[in-house]
Amino acid sequence: MRRKNKANDKTIALNRKARHDYFIERKFEAGIVLLGWEVKSLRAGRINLNDAYVIVKNNEAWLLGTSISALPNASKHIQIEPNRSRKLLLNNRELLSLAIGVNQKGFTSVCTAFYWKRHLVKCEIALAKGKALHDKRMGDKQKHWEREKQRITRKLVGK
Repeated sequence: MRRKNKANDKTIALNRKARHDYFIERKFEAGIVLLGWEVKSLRAGRINLNDAYVIVKNNEAWLLGTSISALPNASKHIQIEPNRSRKLLLNNRELLSLAIGVNQKGFTSVCTAFYWKRHLVKCEIALAKGKALHDKRMGDKQKHWEREKQRITRKLVGK
């Protein structure tokens, strides 16, 4: 009997655009400060990470560019800001390496994924270098070739 892969059940959202546009050098796991309606919206999968990035300001990390849209049945007496900046929870060593990477080494810090870890929402952030156009094309060719290899081997094994 096979075990069901639970990793897919825990993923809330992935930033595929970041993996296409950047070379991922180092990853960090960060907690995130959310409001109640945001957690409910995340359970429904109402998040957009396409333009998400992280800045370090006053020794704190902030997530910008994420859009968490409210559920249609959300309460009307609270003020809903889908694009507000959200505080990330990192320890001092991680904050320091993130700040050094961005300021001195020329990296960009981007949000690559949101996922559940037990009952908590975690944000995966990464230090990344931008890809040139020819690097993006080469990555696309490599993905296409891997798919073709799988198709060919499936046909050969199937006969």
